[in-house]
Amino acid sequence: MGRSPVSLSTLKLGRLKVVRRQLLQRYEHQPFVSCLAGLYGCQWRRYQRARAQPGECCCSRLECSSFGLLLATFFLTLVFLYFWSEAQNDYNDFDWFNFGTMGFWFPWSVVLLVVAAALFTYIALLLVLAVCLLSEGQRLYLHWSHKIGILVTLTFSVSATAVLSDVWSKEWKTLLLSFQVTAPFLHVGAVSIMTLLSWPIALHFFRMNKRVRQVAILGSFLAVLFALYLVPLGMYSPCIKEEGTLGPVPFLIGHRGAPMLAPENTRLSFQKAVEVGGDGLETDVTISYDGVPFLMHDGTLRRTTNVHEVFPNRTDTLAAMFTWAELEVLSAGAWFLQRDPFGTASGLDPEERAQVENQTVPTLKDFLDLAAQHSRMVIFDLRRPPQGHPYRDTWINRTLEVIHNESSINSSKVLWLPAYKRKLVQEFDPELQQTSGVRASIEELQEEHIVRLNLHYSSMSQDQISKYASVNISTNLYVISQPWLFSLAWCAGAQSVTTNALHLLRTLRKPIFLMSPHEYSVMWILTDIVSAIFITAVFIFHWWRERGLPFWSGARQAHENGLYSKFRTELNDVWSISSLSVRGEGRGLPTTPTLPTISEEPPV
Repeated sequence: MGRSPVSLSTLKLGRLKVVRRQLLQRYEHQPFVSCLAGLYGCQWRRYQRARAQPGECCCSRLECSSFGLLLATFFLTLVFLYFWSEAQNDYNDFDWFNFGTMGFWFPWSVVLLVVAAALFTYIALLLVLAVCLLSEGQRLYLHWSHKIGILVTLTFSVSATAVLSDVWSKEWKTLLLSFQVTAPFLHVGAVSIMTLLSWPIALHFFRMNKRVRQVAILGSFLAVLFALYLVPLGMYSPCIKEEGTLGPVPFLIGHRGAPMLAPENTRLSFQKAVEVGGDGLETDVTISYDGVPFLMHDGTLRRTTNVHEVFPNRTDTLAAMFTWAELEVLSAGAWFLQRDPFGTASGLDPEERAQVENQTVPTLKDFLDLAAQHSRMVIFDLRRPPQGHPYRDTWINRTLEVIHNESSINSSKVLWLPAYKRKLVQEFDPELQQTSGVRASIEELQEEHIVRLNLHYSSMSQDQISKYASVNISTNLYVISQPWLFSLAWCAGAQSVTTNALHLLRTLRKPIFLMSPHEYSVMWILTDIVSAIFITAVFIFHWWRERGLPFWSGARQAHENGLYSKFRTELNDVWSISSLSVRGEGRGLPTTPTLPTISEEPPV
């Protein structure tokens, strides 16, 4: 029984496809394109890929959507990675916040940074592969596994950004501050990326046969490019200063001592702060149930002592409800070795580790005497005792007693921060340096005899700092531990900063990213000019090649050696095989011509 015409046609078509695939594999090896297409879409073999024809879109609607999603994921992941990397100054606060919420210590901040960096690298590589494929004139096909990866990355970036914005919204102010330092360099990077993207954009611009698409792609590209070119006109950075206008380096105040080198709020921590060159010491004071002011930041003893071992039933009891006899038996250093909050405890030698383990809770008197011995100024937050505490109403008087009658410090070295009954305190001891934790008008500050402001670094403003300095009110910014943030405070004119990283900031001889307006102008204008020249050359090159114009006298036309000569050759080969097959069947010849043996047999 003979085969039906439909079956014969199907068989002929199948044979034709096999022959065409064999010829295409034999025709030309393209290891670079094979690698790109294999990594992007798992299309490792030549016949699996397709080159976009002139006037044809570079991908199907589904793949266009996938590419658009890839771009959106790239930018969202980049924003989150930049946001979180610039928030390193507050990683310690973030980890301790999670400790208080979850009840156990874990470096969540570093893990989040590593995950964000890994996902961004993955998305960036996919985007580079896509751009390279477009530059080679290939049609895009994204493998389904990568599509899942993009969705996972997008979900992570959006979720993490939303959660952090809700529970830690102040970090967005840090992000805005970072632009004052990094914006000039981000501008150079953005212009460089747009310059590189001009190659695939010019290629596909001249291949499009619809004027609307050409206008849309070129208009969008030029709009973004010109916006980037002009962005520096609106940039502001206090670190762009004329030579000779930079103020003196800010004084460094050790935040709870030197908490990167020793357990916070211990004698060893303050001793380390003095040794590395701290100009002042900062701490937090609580009053015990029997009236002894001692150093403790948290409301409870759980985080920085071994209270869970000594008083297991009082782990969550307020620190102020313990007597001094109970407090002085607690260890205030073992936790530092166990949790290593800054990653520095592992580098301590055995002698230093033993010294850390022997640290106990110090009193305010011990702290003031150490500062007086080394002639350091001090600043401290004073916690008011809770309801039912014997010193609930006399906490200010008890603290002043220690300063005047029990310690050896001079009152002029004390920056008095508590706002409670400030006028009475000022009358009692005029030598105390009255310090306010909130901004106010100059008239209000002078009325209360304020000589210093103690503000969070997120409220940094060069204009405000200069305004207060004009009436002899200095500004201290807390807590600054990253060199870029310290450089910004220095350029803004801050007189002092409170820091966890005394040993790092003390080594800075000048602000990083400091430059003169002339240097900055030369940098961004030169960047824009070089970019414009390169992009113009790229568009001229593609225009010249796509129209078949010779590049030199006697040269063959570009179309003959261009992207599409291969495409036409492939079609000619296929049509010749088709004709041969038809003639062969009519004359009783084999339907498939004999082909050279090839190393890789494609699937039928």
